[in-house]
Amino acid sequence: MVQDTITDFIRDEIHDGDPELELDPNDDLLGTGILASMEMMRLVQHLEQTYAFRVAPRDMAVENFISVAAMSSYVRRVKGGANA
Repeated sequence: MVQDTITDFIRDEIHDGDPELELDPNDDLLGTGILASMEMMRLVQHLEQTYAFRVAPRDMAVENFISVAAMSSYVRRVKGGANA
């Protein structure tokens, strides 16, 4: 599931496997400080590599990447429902 992939990456790669990290799919990742801007770019790069697509410049909008749920929906739209 896309949400699990995103959550696992945040927990394991960005927060060094922190078992205490609580992530709700609707959390504002930047606003809560869960991710900084450079970490967000790492996550976007991970999504592009994992799901074999490129984020179009017009899609680099906060509404597509504000939360795990938003990113998951975006990936499913781009991939036409694949890996959901």
